[in-house]
Amino acid sequence: MTSLLQVLLLTSAWGSIAVLLIAMARPLLKRLGGAAVVYRSWWLLPLALLAPLLPVPAVAVIEAAPVRAFGTVLTTPLLPADAPLWPALLVAVWLAGAVGVAVVQIRAQRRFMQAMGPLSPRSDGSWQASADPGLPALVGVLEPRIVVGPDFDLRFSVAERDLVLQHERSHRAHRDHWANLAVAVLRCVFWFHPLLPWATRRFLCDQELACDARTVDSHPALRRLYASTLLKAQLVHPVAPMACHWRSQPMLKERIAMLKQNKRKALPWVSGQVVVVGLCIGLCSMAWASQGGAGTPSIGFEAEPVPAGSAETVGAQVINTTAPKYPTAAFEQGVSGKVDLRVEVGADGRVTDVRVLSATPAGVFEDAAVTSARAWTFKPALRDGKPVASALKIPVTFQMNDEAPAP
Repeated sequence: MTSLLQVLLLTSAWGSIAVLLIAMARPLLKRLGGAAVVYRSWWLLPLALLAPLLPVPAVAVIEAAPVRAFGTVLTTPLLPADAPLWPALLVAVWLAGAVGVAVVQIRAQRRFMQAMGPLSPRSDGSWQASADPGLPALVGVLEPRIVVGPDFDLRFSVAERDLVLQHERSHRAHRDHWANLAVAVLRCVFWFHPLLPWATRRFLCDQELACDARTVDSHPALRRLYASTLLKAQLVHPVAPMACHWRSQPMLKERIAMLKQNKRKALPWVSGQVVVVGLCIGLCSMAWASQGGAGTPSIGFEAEPVPAGSAETVGAQVINTTAPKYPTAAFEQGVSGKVDLRVEVGADGRVTDVRVLSATPAGVFEDAAVTSARAWTFKPALRDGKPVASALKIPVTFQMNDEAPAP
């Protein structure tokens, strides 16, 4: 539970940095490379989310000191510390929100599909709907279809229809429908993020601007016709979360203004690409390297001596111990702690039970310490020369050092 929360917080932090960088870089990228380069800069967001999750090189871990001092049987029963409930509650809230957002998006997509009615194929490769809930649009993910409204032939001329279809084919060729699916998934996972609504709106706008630019760049003489086609279309808000809509009233002025710009020269366009690549490499490198900035982990454990109950009793002695594995999440966060264990040793020298007496911080190191302790073996305690069962109190410390250990 705690590890999942840490992953969400870590990726949310780097996602926020990525969104802010994109917002600040947009004016420069727009001047250098136009709408296509601005749209391409959104690769920074998924890369920044994935970079902190990539594995880091293995770091040497200090071997634990051997267990030296052991006492006799503990007679006072001790109970393990209870794990806190708040991580589980937070995970439950996050999961409920993610499922809720997913349900809302699926229902919206289903309503849009049902509102189109039956589809019939057209000779130009597109599909004609029986109703118009916000068409033309590229609909679907696995088998994307270009769907037009029932009055498509009446509303647009032959040249205008060709431009609209080229626009939607450009969406399909550049896999924009997959990008919209990725946005829908991010909206489910990071539904709590305050910057996500703005980032989603801006991403979809940049997607349409880039598609407009790709369509008219191959036909510069048709910019005016393309603008008039945008104005002729009935303008409504898109209602399907996973569809590439031709209509987009909120950004109509921005799309018309983009059409007035001349085609970018090669050198500034290349400069914009270099800026985007530099941002991706720089931010992702920092996000990945941040995992190893907490120091070097060391683990030590040594039993506390307990006064002997009788002179004839000899405490258990260690035969084999292995150091616990430092928890990945604690290592990434630079967290240190201590776990006090009660280890039950049988008359055969094997561990019969391990319980947590106390842990600081709670819910971080207990599993690693208990898992390691169950694999230890001992020379059993002796009473009157005969092996007997015993219990030992063993503190296990997990420490992050500022400097690397000596070889």
